[in-house]
Amino acid sequence: MTDLRAGSKAMRIDGDHLPIRPCRSCGAPLDRVFVDLGMSPPCEDFLPAERLHDMERFYPLDVRICDVCLLVQLPVYLQAGEIFSEYAYFSSFSDSWVEHARQYVDVMITRFELGPMSQVIEVASNDGYLLRHVIARSIRALGIEPAANVAAAAIQGGIPTVNEFFTEALAKDLVRQHGPADLLVANNVFAHVPDLNDFTAGLRVILAPRGVLTIEVAHLMRLIEGNQFDTIYHEHFMYYTLLSLEAVLARHDLRVFDVEELSTHGGSLRIFVVHDEDPRPVTPRVVDLRRREIESGYGMVEGYTDFQTRVNATKRDLLDFLIDARRSGATIAGYGAPGKANTLLNYCGIGTDFIDYLVDRNPYKHGRYTPGTHIPIHPVERLAETRPSHILILPWNLRDEIAQQLDYARRQWDAQLFVPIPRVELVG
Repeated sequence: MTDLRAGSKAMRIDGDHLPIRPCRSCGAPLDRVFVDLGMSPPCEDFLPAERLHDMERFYPLDVRICDVCLLVQLPVYLQAGEIFSEYAYFSSFSDSWVEHARQYVDVMITRFELGPMSQVIEVASNDGYLLRHVIARSIRALGIEPAANVAAAAIQGGIPTVNEFFTEALAKDLVRQHGPADLLVANNVFAHVPDLNDFTAGLRVILAPRGVLTIEVAHLMRLIEGNQFDTIYHEHFMYYTLLSLEAVLARHDLRVFDVEELSTHGGSLRIFVVHDEDPRPVTPRVVDLRRREIESGYGMVEGYTDFQTRVNATKRDLLDFLIDARRSGATIAGYGAPGKANTLLNYCGIGTDFIDYLVDRNPYKHGRYTPGTHIPIHPVERLAETRPSHILILPWNLRDEIAQQLDYARRQWDAQLFVPIPRVELVG
C-alpha cells in the first residue's frame, strides 16, 4: 500500500487502484465512466525551457457520472491550490469575452435596477475584466480571486479584490466586512470547485435576501452534441445539465428562476438563482429547457452513453488530416494555447512532429512549452515571420473572431485555417 501525495493531502493506493471518491453533490458511489481520455498533465502547467527534461505529472482523465443525481464529474487528482494558486489564463486577452462581460453588466444593471447603493460581488473575478465595467457605472464592486498573479493584475487595475479561495467561512467574513451581494456573479467557476457543497453554501451566505446569483457554466448537453471533449481537463471538476445543476442548488435552498442559453465556450447556460423564499416565478425558459433535456435523454443515465465512440472517431480523423498534410509538405502552426488545447494534444498524441509551434496573445505563455507535448509557444507575430501553410485554431469556440484576426494570413500567403472540433473543418 502506497501514499500518493497531492498537495498537502495523501490518497491511499491499494495495489494498482486509486480509490474513486463519492459524488461531490450527493455522496453516491461513482462507478460509471462517462468518457476516458487517458492520461494527461495539468492543462495550465506550461513549461519553461529549463523544465523540459524534468519528469512531468500525468493524471487520468476518466470522467464519471453519478447514477443517482446524474452529475458528471472528474475524480480529484489535483488539489485546487495546485491548479489555481498561480494561473496562466487572463480573461482580458479575449476581446470577445471582455465584450461579453460588458454587455452582461449593462443588462444586469437595467434588469435588476442596480445603482450606487448596490453591491456586485464576483467569485473567480480573474483580472477584473467584468468588474471594471461595474465600477465604471459607479456601483460598488468586490472580486474574489484565488490566483495570486491574476489577483495582483486586478488590484493594479483598480479592482478591489480578495486573493483567497471562496468558501462558506470566507463568505461569512466578507458579509461582515462588506455586506451581501445584490448581484452575485459566478462565471465559469462552478465547474472548478472540488468541494462543491461548501462552495454553494458560501454562495447562499453571501447572496442578499432579495439578491440574484447568476452562474455561467458550459452546458453538458451542448458538449456532448458538439463533441467538445477537449473542454474536459483536470481543473474542470464538474460538467452540468440544467437538471443536475438544479439538484446541487436545491440542496442549499437555492432555486433557478430563469435561464439563458449562450453561444460562449461552445454553448453555455446563464442561470438566474435566488433564495428559495424569493417570490419570483419560474420562467417558461426554465420549463422548456428542462423538457428538452429530458426528451434528449439527459434525465436518465442511459442518455450519456456512446460519447466515447464519437471521441475516438474524432481523434482518428484529426490524425489522418495532419498526417496527410505533413506528407504533402505542409507546414503547420497552431493559434492559441488554451488549457483545453492540451487535452486535445495529449489525447491525440500531437507534438512537434505535427505542429511546429503555437502562438498566443498572452505574454505569460511566450517562451514556454505545452505540457506533455512540448510544443513551443511564441507571440502572434511569429506567423508572419514563418508563413505556415496551415494554421490550426485551437480555441475553436472563438473561430470567427480568430479567423478575422488571421485574415492577413489568408490574403498574404494563402494560409489554410482549420479547427479540430466538433470535427476537422476548414474555416472560410
